[in-house]
Amino acid sequence: MKALNNTELIFFCSQLALTLRSGISSLESLSLMREDTPEGDGRKLLDQLIRQMEEGDSLSGTLASSGVFPSYLCGMAGLGEQTGRLDDVMEALAAHYRREEALSRNLRSAVAYPLVMLGMMIAVMAVLLVKVMPVFQQVFDQLGVHMSGVPGAVLELGRVLGDYSALLLILAVIAAAACVFFFFTEKGRKASSGFFNRSVFTRRLAEKTARSRFASAMYLSLSSGLDVDQSLEMTARLVEHPKVAEQIREIRRGVSEGESFPDAAARTKIFPGAYTRMLAAGFRAGSLDEVMRQISAQYDEEIEERIDSLLGRLEPTLVAVLSVAVGLILLSVMLPLLGIMVGIGG
Repeated sequence: MKALNNTELIFFCSQLALTLRSGISSLESLSLMREDTPEGDGRKLLDQLIRQMEEGDSLSGTLASSGVFPSYLCGMAGLGEQTGRLDDVMEALAAHYRREEALSRNLRSAVAYPLVMLGMMIAVMAVLLVKVMPVFQQVFDQLGVHMSGVPGAVLELGRVLGDYSALLLILAVIAAAACVFFFFTEKGRKASSGFFNRSVFTRRLAEKTARSRFASAMYLSLSSGLDVDQSLEMTARLVEHPKVAEQIREIRRGVSEGESFPDAAARTKIFPGAYTRMLAAGFRAGSLDEVMRQISAQYDEEIEERIDSLLGRLEPTLVAVLSVAVGLILLSVMLPLLGIMVGIGG
């Protein structure tokens, strides 16, 4: 059984939190969820969880052994069982994965939209060169005119593309398959995540995303009763960005050696100066979890604004490039044709 996605995790955590708040046990909650789940993988998973819990295993142990839940969720569930706040933890986890899903959706839009526009541009250019240019070539041939220069090069390009149209179709299918792989498979998402983290165009956005996840996970861990060191240990499992992950490890080393969390965060520069001062004030006031929540929310707003800004500039740019390219191709053959027709008419 494949790992659950964010949408499935949101549903599971929110439903479990709702039933637990009614005062029933974890096992009874899973049984109620099973009654409302149609036949399929979801029901099979719940059957597996229920059987294991009936054999005496804890909810966190059952979730971990299923292999489809993130280790972070399993660890937080164990914390909720230990503190007697499993309903609060599950509700917080549902909110956490909602934020993760919204963040992932924004990032997918930032990447998918330009790719779709680029694909449309290539398709329009291909149709123009393969289907329209041969018509002009036939006209010039009937007039007994041999085109050279830019018009001749454009017509020759159309002829070559027409000759290799089958190969172009195969390449288009391969490109579509690659997009499906990178967007809809686990291995593909990991590979595209590495590119997203390193690319000069998306590197800053990737860092903001990782820091948002760090702040969100710290808020969830701290608000669930973990201390700073335990929260850092749990949070380190969620952040895959190399630079931010190394900063988290450095903060953990500093805290383990007696350094305060705000000082360690300031030294590693994981957050800008203003956020670091907020951490220091929240740490002194005993409201570090709330400060981390505010930082995460602020990062989410910055990421959304950045993506909207990029897409807002990219759309007219791509449309302008397509319009200019199509116009130049058509003019390169239309103007000589008009000149010939005028000459014939004169």
